[in-house]
Amino acid sequence: MNELTTASAAHTNILCRGLQPSSDSEDSNTLDCSFLSMELRALLFPLVLLQILVQTQSSPVNRNHTQTQDKPPPKSADVGLHYNKYLQQVIEYLEKDPHFREKLKNANMSHIQDGSLAQELDFVHHDVRTKLDELKREEVIRLRMLLKAKKDLKNGKGEFKNHQALLKHFDHMDFKNPHVFEAQDLDRLIKAATKDLKSLDQQHHQAFKQYEMLKEHQRRERLKHMSKEEREKKSATTRRMKEKHSKHGKINHPGSEEQLKEVWRDTDGLDPEDFNSKTFFKLHDGYLDEDEQEALFNKELAKAYESDHEEDDMMEMEEERLRMREELQSEYDTDHDQLISEQEFEAHAKSKEFHDNEEWETLDHAPFYTDEEMEEFESHLDQEMDQHYNEVEKLEQQKHELEQKQKELDQRKHELDKLDSTRLECPAELFPCSGGENTLSKSQSKLSIVSPQLSSDEKSKSVRRAEDPGEAVESDDVISVPSSDDSSFSLRQPDGV
Repeated sequence: MNELTTASAAHTNILCRGLQPSSDSEDSNTLDCSFLSMELRALLFPLVLLQILVQTQSSPVNRNHTQTQDKPPPKSADVGLHYNKYLQQVIEYLEKDPHFREKLKNANMSHIQDGSLAQELDFVHHDVRTKLDELKREEVIRLRMLLKAKKDLKNGKGEFKNHQALLKHFDHMDFKNPHVFEAQDLDRLIKAATKDLKSLDQQHHQAFKQYEMLKEHQRRERLKHMSKEEREKKSATTRRMKEKHSKHGKINHPGSEEQLKEVWRDTDGLDPEDFNSKTFFKLHDGYLDEDEQEALFNKELAKAYESDHEEDDMMEMEEERLRMREELQSEYDTDHDQLISEQEFEAHAKSKEFHDNEEWETLDHAPFYTDEEMEEFESHLDQEMDQHYNEVEKLEQQKHELEQKQKELDQRKHELDKLDSTRLECPAELFPCSGGENTLSKSQSKLSIVSPQLSSDEKSKSVRRAEDPGEAVESDDVISVPSSDDSSFSLRQPDGV
C-alpha cells in the first residue's frame, strides 16, 4: 500500500500541474497529493466524505511492518479547487467533533447527496461551530476581495462585466449569511466541490488535446524550413520512434482479474494463484478513491512508457492513466460518486467482464484529434500570431517616435548649453571673472563695446569721465567706464535696452 501511495502522489503531481486553480495557500506552486485522512476526507473527495469509514471500520493490512501508535495523520490532499484551503479547514474541524464523526460511520453517498448528513451539523459542539463561523467569515472576506479586484482591474474603470459568470466560481458560499456556518453551508460545500472535481477530468482531456495539436503544429513548422532530404530523414525517424513505442507487452484491461492479479503479485508480493477479490480490496482500504484507482495502473503503464525513452511521452502516459481510471469507474462505480466501495467491487468481480480481460488499446491506436480540430487550432494560432505581429509593429512605431522626440530634446538641450556657455572676452579691469578669465556673461553681452574715440554726435550725448575715477557715468545709451591708463571705454547699450 505504501508503494501505491508514493506512486499515486508522484503521478498526480504531473497530472494536476497546470490545471490547479489559483489558491491562497502558502505555496501555490506545489500540489500536496498525499491521501486524504480516511473518514471525512474521503466523503469530501469526490467529495471527500467516504474514506473516513475505512479508518473506523477496517485497518489496512501491512504484511511487512508493524503499526506504530505515534504515526502522524496524513496531510489533507489538495483536490485542485480554488477554495481548497477553506474546504480542508472545514474538514479538519468537523473531524474533531465526536458526534459528527460517529454519524459518519453509518453514512453513505446518498446521505451526502440528499443533504441529510449536513443536517447533523446542528448537533456539533459549540466550540467547533464557533470556529466554523470564523472560517466562513474569512472565506467571505477573501471572495469579496476577489470581486473588488475584478471590479478595479476591469478596463481600469471599475467596469464590472460578466458578474454572474464570476459568481459561479463561488457556489460553495452563501453570501446572504456571511457570519454563521449553517447546515446548508456544509451541503453547498460538498455539492460544489463534487461538481467542480468532475469538471477537472474534462479540463485535463482538453489540455492534453491542445498539447498534442501544438506539438504537431511545431513539427510541421520545422519541416517547412528543411530541405527535401532533411524532411525525408526526419519523417523516417518519426516513423521508427512510433513503431518502437508501439512494441510493448500486453496491457490488461483496467480492473480486470488479470490486471488486479499483477498488482497482487508485483505490488502486494502475493502469489497470483491465491488471488481473492475480497482480500485484495481489504489490502487497499475500505474504499478506492481516485488516487488509489490510478495507482493500480502503474505496472500496466510501465509496459508502454519509460521516462528515459525518447519515443515515450510522459504527458501521454498521464492521459492514459486518466482514461484507465475513467474506464474502471464506468464498470465499478455504479452510484457515480467517483469512489469504489466494497459492495461495488464485489459486484463487478462476479461479472463476466471481470474475467474476460480484453487487451487495452493505448492512445496511439487512435488519433488524439480530428482534422477539423487541427485546422481550427492552427487558424486560431495564425490569428494570435497576426495580433502579436500587429502589436509588435505598433510598439516599434512608438519606439521610433520616442527616439525622434529624444533626439529633438537632446538637440535643444545642446543648443541651450552652448548658449549658456558662451562668453565674451574682456579686460580683467572691466569685469573680473573667476579663474582669471576676462569674459562677459550672457546678459552682459547685450552691451556692445564702443571705442573711446567717439564721434562728435556721440560725444554730445555721452557723459565725460566722472570726477570720481572709480565711478562709471551713464547717459542715454552710452556708459563710460574708467580704465587704469586714464582712458575710458564706452559701452553702447543696444536699442531697446
